[in-house]
Amino acid sequence: MSIEWTVRLSMSVASLDKAGWDACAGGGNPFVSHDFLSILEESGSVGPGTGWSPAPITVEDASGTILAAAPAYLKHHSQGEYVFDHSWADAWQRAGGDYYPKLQVCAPFSPVPGPRLLARDAGAANGLMKGIEAVAEQNRLSSAHATFIAPEEVERFRAGGWLIRQGTQYHWSNEGYGSFEDFLGALSSRHRKDLRKERAKAQAGLEIVHLTGTDLTEAHWDAFWTFYQDTGSRKWGHPYLTRSFFSLLGERMADKVLLIFALREGRPIAGALNLIGADTLYGRYWGCTEEVPFLHFELCYYQAIDAAIARGLSRVEAGAQGEHKLSRGYRPVPTFSAHYIPNKSFRRAVAEFCEHEAAALENDREWLGERGPFRKDCD
Repeated sequence: MSIEWTVRLSMSVASLDKAGWDACAGGGNPFVSHDFLSILEESGSVGPGTGWSPAPITVEDASGTILAAAPAYLKHHSQGEYVFDHSWADAWQRAGGDYYPKLQVCAPFSPVPGPRLLARDAGAANGLMKGIEAVAEQNRLSSAHATFIAPEEVERFRAGGWLIRQGTQYHWSNEGYGSFEDFLGALSSRHRKDLRKERAKAQAGLEIVHLTGTDLTEAHWDAFWTFYQDTGSRKWGHPYLTRSFFSLLGERMADKVLLIFALREGRPIAGALNLIGADTLYGRYWGCTEEVPFLHFELCYYQAIDAAIARGLSRVEAGAQGEHKLSRGYRPVPTFSAHYIPNKSFRRAVAEFCEHEAAALENDREWLGERGPFRKDCD
């Protein structure tokens, strides 16, 4: 008996059935949850005027039940993705084509590896991938991109004819540590001393607090908004997220939020925002109003390790790039994206680029991995 499926293109995640979406997403990664993606839409962080037009793609059965879903966007630029394709866009447009809009399957503004083909089973995932391809071809788009895909999705995309591109991030792994001191015991003597000195200097005269759930208030979000604006304006020219995003995040996902503040005489001077997954703590944004040596490392890396150990989490993923994380116990790991390019000649050029880039990145990770802070008998 054949199963009737419908591939549907919608204008927002918020308009889709929350229970059906989350049943496909699985609940382990907060960045692909119905709540997180809907908050982006409702806060105006994506949508009109942002260059991010929500275009979620679903596979549904005859009853309208969502069997698979992709958080997809029509993109009119390449900002906020953290997988840089500006050279591809330039080449395509020099050849007389329109690279934008392109189709982007991702968690916006979040360089966080996770599932992009949210599906109840393998058949629905394959159907969704074909649906994404059909949307790109039927709308004469230059390309479709699924960025920061989960490692277990790589072979599915590759088997479907998508090009695989590599990147590198630095993640901390919990090797069964019972405390931060246990983690320090895995490092060489010199690095143990360096980290202890950094933490002492960062914490001097400050109080560090962890806030989650009902502890979070609008006053906390007001303070963090100040931090976020400062960092966003320096990094990107303007912040991607709106102020209302943070209020909605606290309202709907407070149990998934870990906000770490540094207080001087009770006043927040710096903060780091994390989201809590099933087995991973995801560091996202940080900012400060007072420069303190090593405070960035303390709030974003060391306090995150403390929190992960306390919660029994397996990993800390502290965001994109940053070789400075290596000496602080974060190891280089590969990340992956998948790219569907209908034009054969353009596809060949991009495939060659990805092949050469991957070889260089693999060599870099091997070289970096040999120069980490861990004792050799702990490798």
